[in-house]
Order: sequence, then C-alpha cells, then structure tokens
Amino acid sequence: MKVAILGFDIDGKASFDYYKSQGAEITICDQKTDVEVPNGVASQLGDGYLDNLDQFDVLVRTAGMPPRVILEKNPGVAGKITSQINEFLRVCPTKNVIGVTGTKGKGTTSTLITKILEADGKHAFLGGNVGIPPFSFLDKLTADSYVVLELSSFQLMDVQRSPHVGVCLMIAQEHLNWHEDMDEYTGAKAHLFEYQNSDDVAIYFAENDLSKEIAAAGAGRKLPYFRSPGAFVNGNMITIDGAEICTTDELKLLGKHNWQNVCAALTAYWQFDKNIDAARSVLTTFTGLEHRLELVRELDGVKYYDDSFGTTPETGTVAIRAFAQPKVLILGGSDKGVEFDDLAEVIKNDTVKQVVLMGNSTNTDNPTVSHKIDQTLREHGFDAITNLVKPNGPNMEEVVAAARSVAESGDIVLLSTSSASFDMFHNYKDRGDQFKAAVNNLG
Repeated sequence: MKVAILGFDIDGKASFDYYKSQGAEITICDQKTDVEVPNGVASQLGDGYLDNLDQFDVLVRTAGMPPRVILEKNPGVAGKITSQINEFLRVCPTKNVIGVTGTKGKGTTSTLITKILEADGKHAFLGGNVGIPPFSFLDKLTADSYVVLELSSFQLMDVQRSPHVGVCLMIAQEHLNWHEDMDEYTGAKAHLFEYQNSDDVAIYFAENDLSKEIAAAGAGRKLPYFRSPGAFVNGNMITIDGAEICTTDELKLLGKHNWQNVCAALTAYWQFDKNIDAARSVLTTFTGLEHRLELVRELDGVKYYDDSFGTTPETGTVAIRAFAQPKVLILGGSDKGVEFDDLAEVIKNDTVKQVVLMGNSTNTDNPTVSHKIDQTLREHGFDAITNLVKPNGPNMEEVVAAARSVAESGDIVLLSTSSASFDMFHNYKDRGDQFKAAVNNLG
C-alpha cells in the first residue's frame, strides 16, 4: 500500500507511525522545505508537495488542509483521501466512543467527560482537537476502554464513520475564512452524526437550532441537553434523570456558558453510567483549561484574565457576561469573515469601560479585522477605544500597559479578542502565553 502523509505536523507524525506499523510504503508531503523527514523515507516538499498524488493508494490529510486544496491539483483522487480520525474510527477496538463538536466549548466538554469517566474508574482516553492524536494511544485500547474525541469541522470534513455517542454544542459562524460558506461548516459538523444507527445517541444543545439540525443528520436517538431528559439547570441545581448532581454555585468554571458545557458532559456520561459521586467530584473541582477565562494574577486590585481561546464574537460575548465588574477588554486579530454587530451591542450595554484594539495592519497573509471592529463599535455608539493597530502590530507589553493605564481597583482586564490570532501570533496559545508573560512582568 502506497500512502502519502499530507502535512507532517503532530497529526502527520502520528499517522506516519501508524501506517508504518501497517507495512505501508510512505511518502511525506509538506509545503515546508525544512521538515525533518525520517531517514530512508521518500518525500515531496515545497511548492510541488501536492503534485501527482494519483500515484498513491491512500492520501492522509492533516486536519488543517481542506480536501478541495488536494482536489484542485488532483481531481481524480477524492476516493483516496482520508484522515487520522476517519481511520481511527474504523480500527478502534472499543464501541465506547464519544465525539464532541461545536463552535466553542469542545475542549472543556470533552475534558469533563473524560475526567468523570476516570473518576468512575473507567479506562478513558482523550484525543483529537485537544492536541492528542488518537493514533498515539490506539495500541493501549481494549474493548472495555472509553475514548472521548474533541472534533473540529476541519477534522470532520471527510469523516465517513460516526461514534456511538455524538455531542453537538452551540453552533455559530466560525472559520468562514477556511470553509467556503456556513453550509459547508455545518455540513462538516453533521458528518459526526450522519453514519449513526438507531443504537447510537445524538446529543444536541436544546437552545440552538443549528445544533439540533446537525444532530438530526443520522439515525441516532436524539437527546437534548440543557433541557430534560438530558441534564439541565433546575433553579440553581444541575439535574439529570431525577438526580441532583450539584448547584451552579459549586462549579469552579466561570460563566453561565459553562453551565451548557457541564450539562452536555453530564448527558454524554449518563449514556454509559450514572455515578453521581463521580460526576459531582469532577464538576465541583475542575477549574477549566488553559487560555479559557484563566485568572493570570491580581495586581493593585485589578484581575487579569486570559481568554485567548475565545476567537469569535460569540465567545467574546460570553466572556464579557461572565463578569459583572467593570472591564477593560482587549480585542482584535486576524479576519475570520464574521460580523461584530451583536458583540458591539453587548459591549455598549455591558460594563465594558474601555476597549483596547490590537492588530498588525501590514500582514497581507492574515489581514487584521481590528479596523472593522473599530468601525462597528463606533457605529453602535461605543467610542471608548484605545487603537493600537499599526504596521507590524504592537507587542503584548504595549497592549497590557494600555489596558493597565485605564484599569482601576475592582476592574477586570480581559483578553478575549473575538478574533483569530494569526496577524500577530503563531496561534491562540502563543497569544495567551505572551499575554500572561506581560501581565506577570508588571511591576
């Protein structure tokens, strides 16, 4: 079997190890010319990395590579394209697989499910979009193991198999700079459920029509969360199947949006077991993932929060609403093709006292959206704006200093940019790390 690994990143390296163990003849294909290819392995690097792919039997694309990019140069290879997720679902030895997708909340929900399963004594593994290739733990799985996969639309674009339990969280506009349109984005999400049968379960967010529509793509049993019979908030009590798990006041996760993630995780876990103590022990102690409303430090009565993972206007909204205190909000980044009118209305009517806008005005590969945010805010009557958009962008020390200069004791400084990071940073983690370093360096 002749296999081409398209993109030699973390996923690509795990795919290489897997197909090598299957005895495949492998060629590494990557746009970068400085990729370190294993000794003795063939490669196609640089501009021609996608040339002549019809010579291979299997094309394993990395998640960030749209299938259409492959087909533009090789129109006859559609049936050969696969991905690590698709192959993993084919060979996974356990049926206890939970797939989680949605616009935001996937990482938190997937982690909660995994931790509850572990607290219940299950042999559980977490992989996918969290940065852990599922091939990396394939050899550790048995028929009794549990697998939780966080799955992005990129990973689901050409998936042809569905997990036993699928979870669709809130859906909003996202990645429209990658997808051709919103239909392609939601269609990719729907692949998670499309191949389910009547023995499977399709869990969806009861208050989001797109989530319900996506979960309806297959024959799995439809089950809402945030409303009975799934987990929901009754008063201030998180309840499922008549069982009271804990109160919302006991949750360590900030923000009402995390009530949704908690209910989604609890509903998914409940399809396998119903250990109230295990669920409660996790939900009342888990403080969240890095770069998700993460408290960095308090200085001079001002609390600094890193929400760099929030890359859409919708996540900006929930971050703003997570705090009642006056806020200095840091916005701006690269363009994802979305609008900011709803976010501007929230900012105008909430306790945001100042917006600090950052952006690189000269990055043509990833143009900044910060000019658009500035204009939208002013159109909605909000003009308390410190505009740091400039050639090559400000450094994070300048951004933090600008926020600090207007923050007073009792305020929140909130990095929740509502934008992608690529005009100034390698990714959202790099942006969050630089923010935390700048905050921790404040005297």
